[in-house]
Amino acid sequence: MPALQLVPAQRSDLRSRAHGLNPVVMIGAEGLTRSVLAEIDRSLAAHDLIKIRVFGDERDTRIAIYESICDELDAAPIQHIGKLLVIWRPGPARLEENQPEDLGPGRRRLGTGTAPRTVTVRKPTGSSQRRPKSTQVRVLGNERVTQGGNVKRARARPSSQKKKALG
Repeated sequence: MPALQLVPAQRSDLRSRAHGLNPVVMIGAEGLTRSVLAEIDRSLAAHDLIKIRVFGDERDTRIAIYESICDELDAAPIQHIGKLLVIWRPGPARLEENQPEDLGPGRRRLGTGTAPRTVTVRKPTGSSQRRPKSTQVRVLGNERVTQGGNVKRARARPSSQKKKALG
């Protein structure tokens, strides 16, 4: 039995909201794997209400997948029509692989922020038999490395004429 129980009026409202949605997760021949369950958990944390498409012809298998998703993710079953499942759950992600990492006080994830950083750029040489040439490049907060390995300054975002006129 799923953790969330809804009254019929809530379920009807959620069904009408889900009508225009497209499936965000598709379950294929492998069935309900841990990675698919983690993706459903991320989608529920981002959208609250999602549609899932299950490929396969066995109705009993689809019902078992539907019930196991709701049980493991503490979600409420909203609707099951054919190969489409509609699930709702408010709040953040529940699985431990979807939880944010604790980097400790004062530490940030690599690649975020505007501090100067050193990037390794590998450019291919003219000959296919030689190794690519690796160089260390220092990139400031307002610069980026292009696909060709060149450092370019970030362009200032253009502001609209209407916003300029307002302020």
